[in-house]
Amino acid sequence: MAKYDHKKTEKFWQKKWLEEKIYEPAFAKASARQSPISDKTKFYNLMMFPYPSAEGLHVGNMYAFTGSDIYGRFRRMRGYDVFEPIGLDGFGIHSENYAIKTGKHPADQVKISQKNFYKQLSAIGNGYAWDEKVETYDPEYYKWTQWLFVQMFKHGLAYRKKQPVNWCPSCKTVLADEQVVSGECERCGTKVIKKELEQWFFKITDYAERLLKNLDKIDWSEKIKTAQRNWMGKSEGVSIKFQISNDKFQIEVFTTRPDTLFGATYLVLAPEHEFVKNHESRIMNYEEVRKYVESAKKKTEEERIVGDREKTGVELKGIKAVNPATGKEIPIWIADYVLSGYGTGAIMAVPAHDERDFEFAKKFHLPIIKVIEPEAFITPARSILDIAAGAKMEIKIESDVWIGDGKLINSGKYSGMDSEKAGGEIAKEFGKPEVKFRLRDWLISRQRYWGPPIPMIFCDKDGWQPVPESDLPVLLPKIENFRPTGTDKSPLAQDEEFVNTKCPKCDGPAKRETDVSDTFLDSSWYYLRYPSAKNGKIAFDTEITKKWCPVDMYIGGAEHAVLHLLYIRFVAMALNDWKMVDFEEPITKFRAHGLLIKDGAKMSKSHGNVVNPDEMIELYGADALRMYLMFLGPFEQGGDYRDEGMAGITRFLAKVWKLTENIVAGSGENFELEKTIGKSIKKITEDVENLGYNTAISQLMILLRGLENGQPTQKQLETFVKLLAPFAPHISEEIWRNKFGYKTSIHVESWPTYNPKLITEEIVDFVIQVNGKTREMIKMPAGAVEEEVKESALADPKVQKYLESQSIKKVIFVKDRLINFVL
Repeated sequence: MAKYDHKKTEKFWQKKWLEEKIYEPAFAKASARQSPISDKTKFYNLMMFPYPSAEGLHVGNMYAFTGSDIYGRFRRMRGYDVFEPIGLDGFGIHSENYAIKTGKHPADQVKISQKNFYKQLSAIGNGYAWDEKVETYDPEYYKWTQWLFVQMFKHGLAYRKKQPVNWCPSCKTVLADEQVVSGECERCGTKVIKKELEQWFFKITDYAERLLKNLDKIDWSEKIKTAQRNWMGKSEGVSIKFQISNDKFQIEVFTTRPDTLFGATYLVLAPEHEFVKNHESRIMNYEEVRKYVESAKKKTEEERIVGDREKTGVELKGIKAVNPATGKEIPIWIADYVLSGYGTGAIMAVPAHDERDFEFAKKFHLPIIKVIEPEAFITPARSILDIAAGAKMEIKIESDVWIGDGKLINSGKYSGMDSEKAGGEIAKEFGKPEVKFRLRDWLISRQRYWGPPIPMIFCDKDGWQPVPESDLPVLLPKIENFRPTGTDKSPLAQDEEFVNTKCPKCDGPAKRETDVSDTFLDSSWYYLRYPSAKNGKIAFDTEITKKWCPVDMYIGGAEHAVLHLLYIRFVAMALNDWKMVDFEEPITKFRAHGLLIKDGAKMSKSHGNVVNPDEMIELYGADALRMYLMFLGPFEQGGDYRDEGMAGITRFLAKVWKLTENIVAGSGENFELEKTIGKSIKKITEDVENLGYNTAISQLMILLRGLENGQPTQKQLETFVKLLAPFAPHISEEIWRNKFGYKTSIHVESWPTYNPKLITEEIVDFVIQVNGKTREMIKMPAGAVEEEVKESALADPKVQKYLESQSIKKVIFVKDRLINFVL
């Protein structure tokens, strides 16, 4: 028997697939959306494209790409015209920093990285439509990224303003709020500080309500939708204005508890609040205030709002505000636990009914006035019968702060009224209803070199003007001193030839914007470019886009929940408003893949546990690595990578090769084998549809064993190889064409079907035990043999957790009832 040569076979078929263009979509024949399974219905299968920033892909990247590719291959065999494009997100800090590390210019380094990445991406055997690839640093791509910026400006969604922004001292650039994680730069982990700079922003806040509302409609991973809901942070409340004594100025606050207004004994402003600057002459202790403001700028937002930190603040002496409900003067303070970007940057402090305000008031000896008296509450210890009967218990207050509902006291004419009802009446008298969001506008400017220059020009006479669309792209000049300056100026500011230009409006002397745009702008629209990648006249062809978008399945990382995955939705909504696309949501279905861990930690360079897929492919082949990665656990949960785990999969593929080496003409009358094949088709189909790749592979192993013991016909073996094809595309193609003798690719064959009547059987619940303790229940066909149950049990992630690295000493099996693993 000839041994399977994965090196020779995989390279051969990768080249052959390119020649035959079997993964290229039939754009010319693409029809509008049809019924779910009709012939050649379009299916846009997309994965988050990689950024070529370091040495290359690691197996964690391959894990994500393989999972997406399996789904695309499955859909193609189900009769869809699948479009699975690929490209490189090559602009941005990641790529620039790597170029600095290697001592090369980013424009030169990216060519080296591109060659390596495309070589690796080819080696894993994915069904990419290579003819439509894009790179964000290609002028033919970023021309249209700049065009998108111009559209934002023309439609009033791009604006420039001065405000405190997040600054990473290491990356030497500003960061959007979404790029700050726990007070640190999401890329390098450096503590982020505040700087006051004039920057470009996109008005994503104009779309906050729609972005939030649409989450109820889209088929996305729930953890992504939850993250976006929390990030947008919708609050419904009331805006109330506090008049400044002997002044026309008013301070506006936003509160969700207007029922506590009578208990507001002081105001607290964020250190950056404009009131402080505007009233310098009236603030008697201004120097003390100024120093406090400066110290607050050095703290991260995380440090400022952390709950158990001791409160600090300074009173604005010489100025008082008036509580509109009581008519009494109250002091005004600044404190860093109030943030300028949330609400109005000012709060009414009600220390009797807010923990933070209470701590602050106690420290600085400020008045605490209780305005809500709790009546009663039901403790968790009360039975459900007592609750149903309306039983109540007396409250036992263990804190000086009451934050719940009750009856109002010390609240004038509202005293004695239920707090919820009183809140509505007080809101009508003293304020106006408002909705606030935590979400802030998208900060676009970056003071780096490697990115698309922002296509704006400043003229002393005409102000900011967009570069005419006919003059795009604004090419990024190749300057030698491209390293970040560490100031509010981009390296491009040094290039006078680039900076000095003419005003598009008056033709007078003007200067270009020297900042580049956030790399997330590049990826906010790339799915639109892929189908129109060869069209140099327009960003995206209207007809092709209408037929192929939105994306049908998108797979990527959960770490981009409030970055890329929020921005891509915002941009689509804007384009929809401008009548440029006919959909609001760009992604029909999104699934977040899990993460690989190795040696107890997430696979990353910082943890020193990265595995290079090149080495594993060289040793075992892409098919073996693909299957091993998918067998580690549920795709949406991830798994624990161990080098020694490859052995089992390589043995499996060797058995497949051996089984198909000498085909024996079986009788085809093996009823039990036919049932096993039918059950396998059903289970694998359902598993792949739900991204349950690990259990699908487990079923392939069960089916292989049945075939080995059952004298299968070639037709039965063909069914098996078709089921295997999405997981192990190279060996399946080799068997299909060179052993079975077919002239066309297995990857355009029809997915196997089964007779439902053939597989109707009783299903039983199997108890899975580890050392005699029940750890899980799984459903299995009645009469399943020990090996079948064992395979399914060991593939279950909950069972795997209890097995860990321990070896199985003994297996106790009770038919149709339980299986117990003794360690």
